[in-house]
Parts: sequence; structure tokens; C-alpha cells
Amino acid sequence: MNHTSPASTTLDADHQQWWRDAVVYQVYPRSFADSDGDGMGDLPGITARLDHIAELGADAVWLSPFYTSPQNDGGYDVADYRDVDPRFGTLADADELIARAHELGLKVIVDIVPNHSSSEHVLFQKALAAAPGSPERDMYLFREGRGDHGELPPNNWQSIFHGDAWTRVTEADGTPGQWYLHLFDTTQPDFNWENPAVHELFADVLRFWLDRGADGFRVDVAHGMVKPEGLPDSPVDSEGMAVVPEGEVPVYFDNDGVHAIYREWRAILDEYPGDRMMVGEAWIPERSMPKYVRPDEMHQVFNFGYLQSRWDVDAFRHAIAEPLRLADEVGAPTTWVLSNHDVIRHATRYGFGPEHRFGEGLSRDEHPDAELGLARARAATLLMLALPGSAYLYQGEELGLPEVADIPDELREDPAHKRAGVPGRDGCRVPIPWEGDAPAYGFSPTGNSWLPQPVVFGELAADRQRGVAGSTLELYREALRLRRELRLGAHRPGDEVTFVDGVPEGVLAVQHGEVIVVVNTTAQPVQLSTLPGPAGGDRPAPVLLASSAVQDGRLPADAAAWLRVRL
Repeated sequence: MNHTSPASTTLDADHQQWWRDAVVYQVYPRSFADSDGDGMGDLPGITARLDHIAELGADAVWLSPFYTSPQNDGGYDVADYRDVDPRFGTLADADELIARAHELGLKVIVDIVPNHSSSEHVLFQKALAAAPGSPERDMYLFREGRGDHGELPPNNWQSIFHGDAWTRVTEADGTPGQWYLHLFDTTQPDFNWENPAVHELFADVLRFWLDRGADGFRVDVAHGMVKPEGLPDSPVDSEGMAVVPEGEVPVYFDNDGVHAIYREWRAILDEYPGDRMMVGEAWIPERSMPKYVRPDEMHQVFNFGYLQSRWDVDAFRHAIAEPLRLADEVGAPTTWVLSNHDVIRHATRYGFGPEHRFGEGLSRDEHPDAELGLARARAATLLMLALPGSAYLYQGEELGLPEVADIPDELREDPAHKRAGVPGRDGCRVPIPWEGDAPAYGFSPTGNSWLPQPVVFGELAADRQRGVAGSTLELYREALRLRRELRLGAHRPGDEVTFVDGVPEGVLAVQHGEVIVVVNTTAQPVQLSTLPGPAGGDRPAPVLLASSAVQDGRLPADAAAWLRVRL
């Protein structure tokens, strides 16, 4: 057997902080449940459907932004961090949602967007009206342009949403003026985190939501707030185009100054009872992950390596072992995630060949094998849920929802689509189905839906799957029940994640606690009794749960099973 390092630093079972092994369910508010019939999800709709999340077996709900916003980037362009957008409800609705979640035993994590604001934020509007060099402009990153007349951007940085990362403003006297930085859309100007006033602004925002009962924060673009000194150019290729070396991140990401911010924030969270927490969204090289989760910084950082893993044994082994090893360095738990609001849903992703991309959406001329994709997605989920640490689920994955490719271009809202013509992320944001025979499949009482739902959503609706043996919904519910019962997410002394050697090619077997999870990535069934060690032999370990039915001791192709072993 091949052992990884022990699961991250342990605590006494009676003092396990909730976030160390929590299952967190992400809600994208626009697409979860619409209470007023306008076709867009809202906070009262979420509150009315919280029972679904609790019954699924989740421990917490993470809410993507619901703040006042022009919605140029799905709410990640915030115009007021201390209020609710009228499309979603009111502050009273937010209070009611948090209270109801707590009644159901669910923690509440809210999204915080500190790298940039909306261009409609009052602070940016004041900056535009003020003169160059003013305190108002110093809240953001304004710079003089290059060239004889300032007509060129200050550097060669490119936006994550394609195109230049700089936009030139027209000054009050009508002349072309300074440029402002926006690593994302032009309507998302970057804050200047060298300014203490920006630190004060967000300290107040954190306390505002903590005082209202928020249990934690998901930090958007957690690797992006602090820019390198002097704002140097990005490396360029032989044609002079800005490039990112393989295995690296753009020069404006993952700079050391972000860690001072998180030490400030950690001190604020530690002032509050109840183990308030932060999880960082940081698309960074694996080697950088431990820096974000040192004991006085964030509690967690997303492990995107697992999400990016192909349907391959070696890829899965690395995506499990390396994050656990790195988290161990600083005594942090790792996190596991397969889908979110920014990537192609994994039920579709796994229906393509191994080199298919995981982001930028799905075009109409790409046709995955839907049956294969769902089978592999269910198996990858069972593998994920058997691992120590916390697991993050994205709304609708428990229904096996696919990515939606057939969205008319005029209805797409993702700025990446508008700026570069790529499909964009709208396909994973289509409103989810609750009732197979209801208008908008139960999403909205009037049948309105801000993005069109495909016919297959009716077959996958929650009410069509609830109580149906073998359905994806029931698979998730049983997996989360067993995960809790067997404490598979917990970090216990001497509890190692162990890879079982000697298994057939194309098969992965991982032991954690009393469970061996076996994943068959091949196109042929595997006889479980032929596995080495406690999993097989004359008396093979009993099957607790499987992503596809095990018959005569044979695990089907593209499937996973949990086997119970006695320690």
C-alpha cells in the first residue's frame, strides 16, 4: 500500500471546527428559486427551498452575490456591499434567510468581492468626477497612459474576460485622461489595496454581515487584490503578445501582499463566536496554496486541481495526494469541488475526451456523451465525498444537471461572451428544475425563466428523483448520510488516506477510515473480489454504496463504489 501524509492537523472530536469537514452547498441566487414570478431567483425563493439543502445532508449554504448590482457580471460587480439588490429582495429578506438556515442547522457563507467593485459604486463615480491625484481616485488604480499623449495603456495586462485590462476615461473638461485598471470587465474597476481606506471599507463590510449572522465568507479572486510594485508588463511571446508561462499565473495575481489582508480579516473573524470562517477562490499553482491557509490567515482555499482532473487514475491520485500533503504543511483541511458557477458542469465535462477544457462554456457544435458524462460524474462525486476535508457542491449537481449549450446569443449575459464571443458561463447558470410538470419546472410560479431551460430538465427535476432508488438525488443523499455517519470528512489522529497498490490498470482504490472507494475508469467491469488487501479476497468487503449497480460482485465501467472494511 502507498500512503499519503496523514490527513491535516487533527483536533479532538468534540472540538472539531464545523468548517473542517463541512459539506457546503452553493446557491447561485438568480437561478435557484423565483418567488415573485419575474423569472429571476430571489432571497425569499431560496428561503422557501432551504429544506431541500438540509434534507440533502449539507452543513452550510454559500450564497453567490445578492448585493446591489447592475448585474454586468452576474452580481460580481457590486455597487453596494451593505444592501440587497431589489431584484433579489431586501435586507429583511436576507435576515430571514439567515435565520431560517440556522433553524435548519445550516451555516451561511456569503460571497465577498474585494478585488473590484461595480463602476456604478458611489466610490468609483466620485473617482471619475475627481481630478487625477485626488483621494477619490486613489481608491482605485488610475494611471497615466504611455505614448506621446498618454494614448496607450499603462502596461500590457490583459483582462481575464479578454481584451485590454485598462480603460481610458474622459476628464471633466472633455479631454482624454487617465486609465483605470479592470482585471475583469470594464464595469469592474480594481480597488487600490495600497490605500488604507480600502482596508477600512472592507473591514466594515465584514463586520456588517458578521453582525447579521453570517458564518463565513467565500472570497472572490482571493489572489488578486494586491498588484506587483510598479505594475510591470506581463511577459510576451515572440510576437510581443502578453503570455502566462505554463504552470504560472498572470503577473497581477498571487502577490505576497494579499496575505497581510487576510491576517487583518482573520483577526476580525476571530472576534466573533461560532468559528466564523473564510474560504478563498484562488486559481493559483498548487505550491502557493499553503500560504493562504496558514493558521493566522484563511481557513480554507479551494483545491481546483480536483475539479480540473481528467478521467484518469494518475490524475486523480495527484489531485488527492498533493493537496493533502500541502494542507498538512500548515495544519489546514483541504477542500474538494467538482462544479461551480464558473465552469462547465461535471456531468457534461466528463462526457468529452480527456483533453476537453473545463471552462469558457460549451458551444452548440460540441456534443458530449451525456450518459457517459453522468456516469463518470456520479463516480467522481463518490470519490470526492470519501475524502477528508470539506466538500463544496454546486446547485443542481445533485440532480445530475448537464451544461446547457443551446442558449440564444442574445440571451447570454456573461461578459466573456460579450467581449470575446466565447460561449461563456451562462450554460451552468440555467435555473434549476424542482417539479417536472410545473411551469419553468417549478423554478418560477409564472413559468418565466431568465435563461431557457432544456426539456431534459423536466426529467431531472427534484420531484422526479426524490425517493427513486438509483437516482442521482438519492445517491447524493445516501452518500452525505454515510459520510456523516462514518465521519469521512473528519481529521482524526492516525487517519491516513491510503492508495491501494496492486489493483488492475485503470482502477483506483483509496482507503480512508472504514471505507475503500474503488473507481473503475476503464470500459470493462471489474470483479471486486480480485482486488488486493481488505477490499477483495474470499470475503470481499461489502458494498455500502455505488454510483452504478454492482451485480455479481462486478463494478461496472465508469463507476465507483464504497466498500466497508473493519479497522
